[in-house]
Amino acid sequence: MTSNTTSNHSRSTTPYRQTTSNHPTASDHSATHTSTHVTTLEVSTSQQGLNVALTPLRFLERSARVHPQKTACVDGSRRVSFADFKNDALALARALRSDGVQPGDRVGVLAANSYEALLAQFAIPLAQAVIVAINTRLAPAEIQYIVEHSSISVMMGEKPLIDTASSHIDTLLRRVILIADEYGSEPEVASEKKDKHTTFSRYIGAYIDGEELPFSVADEHQPIAINYTSGTTGRPKGVVYTHRGSYLNALGAITTQHFNHQTVYMWTLPMFHCSGWCTGWAVMAVSGTQIALRAVRGPEMWRLIVEEGVNAMCGAPAVLTTLVDDENKRRVHGMRIVTAGAPPSPTIITRCENIGVEVTHVYGLTESYGPFTVCESQPDWADMTVRRRAVLKARQGVAMITNEDVRVVEPTEPHDATLTDVPADGTTMGEIVMTGNGVMAGYFNDEEATAEAFRGGWFHTGDLGVMHEDGYIQLLDRAKDVVVSGGENISTIEVEQAIVSYPDVSDCAVIGVPDDKWGERPRAYVVLRPEAHEQAQENPQAIQEVIIAHCRAHIAGYKVPRDVVVLEELPRTSTGKVRKNELRDEAWTGHGSKIKG
Repeated sequence: MTSNTTSNHSRSTTPYRQTTSNHPTASDHSATHTSTHVTTLEVSTSQQGLNVALTPLRFLERSARVHPQKTACVDGSRRVSFADFKNDALALARALRSDGVQPGDRVGVLAANSYEALLAQFAIPLAQAVIVAINTRLAPAEIQYIVEHSSISVMMGEKPLIDTASSHIDTLLRRVILIADEYGSEPEVASEKKDKHTTFSRYIGAYIDGEELPFSVADEHQPIAINYTSGTTGRPKGVVYTHRGSYLNALGAITTQHFNHQTVYMWTLPMFHCSGWCTGWAVMAVSGTQIALRAVRGPEMWRLIVEEGVNAMCGAPAVLTTLVDDENKRRVHGMRIVTAGAPPSPTIITRCENIGVEVTHVYGLTESYGPFTVCESQPDWADMTVRRRAVLKARQGVAMITNEDVRVVEPTEPHDATLTDVPADGTTMGEIVMTGNGVMAGYFNDEEATAEAFRGGWFHTGDLGVMHEDGYIQLLDRAKDVVVSGGENISTIEVEQAIVSYPDVSDCAVIGVPDDKWGERPRAYVVLRPEAHEQAQENPQAIQEVIIAHCRAHIAGYKVPRDVVVLEELPRTSTGKVRKNELRDEAWTGHGSKIKG
């Protein structure tokens, strides 16, 4: 256990800027612990080989060398060996470099789970560039912000997604690489767009053969990816992942999920989400097979489980529900599912165990490369009732083996660096803080936010939880009013702003309410202008439909409230703040506490 007050953990809070190449060179323990000692030594030529920069690119090189003909990826009718995967990665990397992509440049990917989206996780950093995988559910204006903020000029993606966002991003891009659809067919490129748009096969065609690029990096602290948050406090932040952090988090995934060369992993988790929790790199490391699933639907999941021998997957509890609710479900052997985004209910864990599926609960954020903690099972849990075991497994657990530590500390004021642990009694609530290799390098071009996030030398999650006597943490609520629906974070501020932009709405508050499938979903409480309020009393369904339609025009579909409640006024504090706790308490009555992960 950690001490009751903060330790001397320190971490660089310098954000990654697109105009500099400064990268942190210290570990999470001490910025000077090794540097002053190592510089006094004379390192022989033979010893220099001991200091090899960590990068997940090595995983591809090794698998292609050791298992060249083994299947690396299945995407519809396409089956790609490790040797061909490596060759395609090299070809794409060569093409990007020939196309003017410079070291450190950001290259965007706007695609559903697919062979090309997985390939990009290796090919783009192989070109010494930084991958920016974009949430396919975002509205065009949201995609535009990410493209502008990260200075993306080259984008890979599916034609329907690119076309939808085209009016917002086309002038910002100098090259668009269109990938194949779920049937393996590439789209036609309109003649008026051929100067900028091309297909994937045409783009890499001239670079199938060429120089053998190194599957290594000079500096393991250089960025490999930028993943954008959901913008829970306004604009999304670009979270910088490094080669070192990605490598170590991939190893953490291997140990947590028991990956090996017999692993057949199905992509129910979006590849764009937190670099797919580093799972693409992890399965590549053990020479496992990855199955691309573009849409989470029960019948297709079970078809692939049966035909491809799927034995591993990740996703929110909604994925588990989809799996066990499907009429095609059957008993399986050796299936493991890692879940996060919301604690799996004891009921869903029981239903999974009843068909032979082992569920492991993990917890993390975009800022922690996805999972940071894991609820590791204890030997004596096997003797418990299924219900009791499920309750314990729904907790967030302990730091993964590749991470350092996680604590629950007394809430502090902004800029207060003093961290004091709460009692490990399972009831005293505090903020969850983290340290270790599994924490981001910083926010891209945001020095202030980076410094605030790492005050006291630990990363502040903004999540509230408790520490149990056995050292396992449990999340109780979000410090901010974020709604977690199906594993996606939804900013209530963003939704409220979209609703208030409708002329007939004078006031609004959005909270998360219980949802059997998604864990929770947004609900809007609105105060209408007098004339609209009278109309709503006559036809309440009409105003609800109008406001929902208005939202769909401004924000991503998954953020749109499914129901709108009209009130005379919102409950407020004496200082004018909305008492969202009152709205939540009413909505969650009978559902227990609002627990999310």
